[in-house]
Amino acid sequence: MPVLVLLGAVFVVGVEQTIQWKYGTTGAVGLLLLSVGVKAKSPALSTVGAVILALLATGPAVSS
Repeated sequence: MPVLVLLGAVFVVGVEQTIQWKYGTTGAVGLLLLSVGVKAKSPALSTVGAVILALLATGPAVSS
């Protein structure tokens, strides 16, 4: 059981660092809002976080 918790934590930190590296602080804020919204069962926070991440991910494709 502790091994699964450790692997889960490593995965979450890796995803967070990758998003922050690729999308900067705005990406980290979007991921934070999304995860807090899911944990708090708040559709508004989840939606805002998901929209921020979607805009960051599709931004280069839309602007070209």
